[in-house]
Amino acid sequence: MLALLAAGVALAVAAGAQDGPAPGSRFVCTALPPEAARAGCPLPAMPMQGGALSPEEELRAAVLQLRETVVQQKETLGAQREAIRELTGKLARCEGLAGGKAQGKDTMGDLPRDPGHVVEQLSRSLQTLKDRLESLEHQLRVNVSNAMLPSDFREVLQRRLGELERQLLRKVAELEDEKSLLHNETSAHRQKTENALNALLQRVTELERGNSAFKSPDAFKVSLPLRTNYLYGKIKKTLPELYAFTICLWLRSSALPGIGTPFSYAVPGQANEIVLIEWGNNPIELLINDKVAQLPLFVSDGKWHHICITWTTRDGMWEAFQDGEKLGTGENLAPWHPIKPGGVLILGQEQDTVGGRFDATQAFVGELSQFNIWDRVLRAQEIINIANCSTNMPGNIIPWVDNNVDVFGGASKWPVETCEERLLDL
Repeated sequence: MLALLAAGVALAVAAGAQDGPAPGSRFVCTALPPEAARAGCPLPAMPMQGGALSPEEELRAAVLQLRETVVQQKETLGAQREAIRELTGKLARCEGLAGGKAQGKDTMGDLPRDPGHVVEQLSRSLQTLKDRLESLEHQLRVNVSNAMLPSDFREVLQRRLGELERQLLRKVAELEDEKSLLHNETSAHRQKTENALNALLQRVTELERGNSAFKSPDAFKVSLPLRTNYLYGKIKKTLPELYAFTICLWLRSSALPGIGTPFSYAVPGQANEIVLIEWGNNPIELLINDKVAQLPLFVSDGKWHHICITWTTRDGMWEAFQDGEKLGTGENLAPWHPIKPGGVLILGQEQDTVGGRFDATQAFVGELSQFNIWDRVLRAQEIINIANCSTNMPGNIIPWVDNNVDVFGGASKWPVETCEERLLDL
């Protein structure tokens, strides 16, 4: 009986790939050595370690081969389970053929293995292979980490940090270039605007002169409507050395506090050679060689007023007239000091340097006309006659004529009211 069982198992293994036997066929049982039972489950051969591969590459190859072996073993296990079921059926048929014969002695040596035992052994082999695969994968991860972290990873990190630093420096340089370009464009635009404004004002001045809008060369006024440091008029002629003078002008202003500076004369070394100023809440002051006298004049009511100031170097005597009336007199104002020649005479601004450095808080706001300078002290009657329009008396040093007065920064010239109209405004 045992001999027939072994012969049936061997016959099933040999014909496992063929179709089932025809009905009524007979089985031939042949004895096999015990080692032949293990031939269907060979252990996978491990690859030989080549000298040309690195340890990491060898581990990767071993892992791949083990994975393939596991897949093959799974497939083999499934095929063998199917073969066992088929052999079990065939064994039952063999036992049916030999059921009436007496059992003899087993002449094939070892009995074939139990199918459950074979499955268990294959399962253990599969688990062993899986354990080896996990061990190799873990070893590969450890080796790669240990190999990369100290050198390669540090090198990669440093390379990335260097690239980020270069990008940051490039961005900073771009921002600096943009800032410089913006500053240059702003400066250029400002300069272009100023040049265009000056050209426009010059053109307007030329047109005003060319139109001959004034009835006579002295029938004009200078308008300074804003308290700024760039609106002003300039007298082209300068002063000679003076030991006495009389300065008369018409002005109208309602600026508060203080009308500002109707005129100033500066020479090298002395910006306050002659200055008439009302600054803040202070009274109107006359400065000669930076010496000060307060004048009892009140003109900030928005009406036209005629102002005259006389001075002589002898004892520094001075007089102040408003609308033909003497309102004040004094002495010891820069006595024995001659007025220096060659300076700059400005209308509407106080000079901190010769011809410049104006202060907006000291600027005159209003209108000026008939600004004349004589090199002597006019008599009181002469001043009255000029103030009541009975005499037209131009200054012998600085006369009020159109071609002797330039305006800048938005200041303008306009036809002035007649002397009689100005009198009606008092």
